[in-house]
Amino acid sequence: MVRKVMSEEKLKITIKTLYGFEKAVQQELQELGYHDPEILNRAVRITGAWRDVYYLNLYLRTGLVVLVELAAFSFKDKDDLYAQAKKINWVSLFDKGKTFAIKGAIFSDVFTNTQFPQLLIKDAIVDQFREQTGDRPNIDAKNPQVSIDVYISGKNCVLSLNTTGAPLYKRGYRTETGPAPLNEVAAAGLLYLSGWDRKSTFIDPMCGSGTLVIEAALLAAGIPANIERRHYAFKNLLNFDRELWEGIYEAAPKKPVKLDFSIIASDIDQIVVTKAKRNIRALPVSRCVQFVMGDFEDLKIPEGNGVLITNPPYGERMGEEIEALYARLGDWFKHELAGYECWVISSNEDALKSVALKPSRKMKIFNGSLECSFRNYSIYEGSKKKIQQEE
Repeated sequence: MVRKVMSEEKLKITIKTLYGFEKAVQQELQELGYHDPEILNRAVRITGAWRDVYYLNLYLRTGLVVLVELAAFSFKDKDDLYAQAKKINWVSLFDKGKTFAIKGAIFSDVFTNTQFPQLLIKDAIVDQFREQTGDRPNIDAKNPQVSIDVYISGKNCVLSLNTTGAPLYKRGYRTETGPAPLNEVAAAGLLYLSGWDRKSTFIDPMCGSGTLVIEAALLAAGIPANIERRHYAFKNLLNFDRELWEGIYEAAPKKPVKLDFSIIASDIDQIVVTKAKRNIRALPVSRCVQFVMGDFEDLKIPEGNGVLITNPPYGERMGEEIEALYARLGDWFKHELAGYECWVISSNEDALKSVALKPSRKMKIFNGSLECSFRNYSIYEGSKKKIQQEE
């Protein structure tokens, strides 16, 4: 579904993401009909209207939050920062009965304490409310109803509304996780970065709680990533257009679908396979994934081409040395996955060397706070076999 901009209002909209996934966000935005998205550091920027803000919060798979810029300005000192922040008409944005918080990133020699600029902006907001309404909104640092994003570099400041609230990886469908689960936004980003065509076999042989295969099924079926999510920060703003939002939500695809190719999820741990099944069962794609309990080496691989992405353990697994596990994985790719593009994400460089195949592509990305390598192994057949030992 391609969005339609119904309002002439032009907003600067910034989508924050994880390090290394900027191009995935750019690709996704282009697929959704947005032209010339601008890549920033851990973010991508477009222009649009409030309809787009609502639409993106529902549909985006690879973004963390959707920000709407309120003001961008230079300031001389702390007093000037306060004064500039107070010029924004905060009382027109949210009601004094809503809780709020200031969050963001500060890179400036003007302040020795990186929390101080946030306190100044908070004071500007509170003082404006007191002067204009006689009362003030309360702060809730953990779960604010309204979240203000601040970015300061040197003496330049950008203030934005976080229209999302809790990050978009909180889709609403995952009720159970296994150890070291893959973030939903990261999982969707890996799908985009892999180049999977969404028409051929997709396999995750170490599926854990199923994030990769669930995101793959939603993507292939065209079901919005956040179809089960109910809470967004934009609903707490004074300009919230309920009719507009409900129209966008009601128009979104929600009906159960059946795909004409296989999505296969396997894991040696019966408990996490059960969790994966529970996570997907309420979604329209519940019948799109084949779950198998067992070791990956026993998995029956469909003939033809396909894509495999997996997030194996980065440390010991059930007493097995991690290097031995990755070596088995590499052998399995070589002997059983002819015609497939195999991708592995891991933070363990030594273990990745144990795969003993030469990767055709490497990408530096982050899985949470862990710096990882996302590596592609193209597995060729017969005389085209070009598997090489990693030097």
